[in-house]
Amino acid sequence: MNTAQDVRPASAAGRFPLGEGSVNRIGFGTMQFPGPGVWGPSPDPDGAVAVLRKAAELGVDLFDTADSYGPEVAEDLLRRALHPYDGIAVATKAGLLRTGPGKWHPCGRPEYLRQQCELSLRRLDVERIDLFQLHRVDPSVPADEQFGLLAALKDEGKVAAVGLSEVSIEEIEHARTIVEVATVQNRYNLVDRGSDDVLRYCTEQGIGFLPWFPIASGKLAEPGGPVAEVAEKLGVTAPQVALAWLLRRSSVMLPIPGTSNLAHVEENVGAAEVDLDPESVEKLDAAA
Repeated sequence: MNTAQDVRPASAAGRFPLGEGSVNRIGFGTMQFPGPGVWGPSPDPDGAVAVLRKAAELGVDLFDTADSYGPEVAEDLLRRALHPYDGIAVATKAGLLRTGPGKWHPCGRPEYLRQQCELSLRRLDVERIDLFQLHRVDPSVPADEQFGLLAALKDEGKVAAVGLSEVSIEEIEHARTIVEVATVQNRYNLVDRGSDDVLRYCTEQGIGFLPWFPIASGKLAEPGGPVAEVAEKLGVTAPQVALAWLLRRSSVMLPIPGTSNLAHVEENVGAAEVDLDPESVEKLDAAA
């Protein structure tokens, strides 16, 4: 790990172009702020605001949220903590209806997506959303209509860039015939590499890849496991190893670890400064 002269360690991850600007390659996800099941108000809103502000102080300039986190809770906290977002890119999502804790239902009707975009603009208090992502492709609505609505919002200047979530290569290619796709957000981590093909495609095409649930390493982080061994060798933590591996995995990787704990946000962002040696990378690559 580099000894930090920079008090903004997120910058050590390097930058990635997004919309009309660029962001540091380690971001922050806000899914953990609402109550259990990502439902209801934050149990500690003041603490959440402090964590968000600390992440920004550490150089994080990409914050990922969604209208469905709460619902509405995470977007409200982001506005309270970071508005007017000077130098910060805010990514939000629409396309999942909530009916209770842990319950998520795709809804890709164009009129609904437009309504949710307008509401997010109001909640975040912005004239344009930096990155607007389709949370899920709704199988009950023609995909052309969903992607077409994203294109319309971009053409109207309501969103600067468009992203997709939990998609296949085929769906990305379909969407790209209708709208420019800036990012893809799929579940990906050391132990879940089911989206390796999508990651390869995004890397080849220069599309940002936001892995959600990025820190998961399961038994690999238990004593004697490869993550634990690498962490001990480098004098860092298992979550930092998991995040550093992601950053090394692809130049388009944009991890968005989330936490409601101040110490953990410093730990997560500090992963940008972890320098994995080739032997450690090889061990982690072979682990799953």
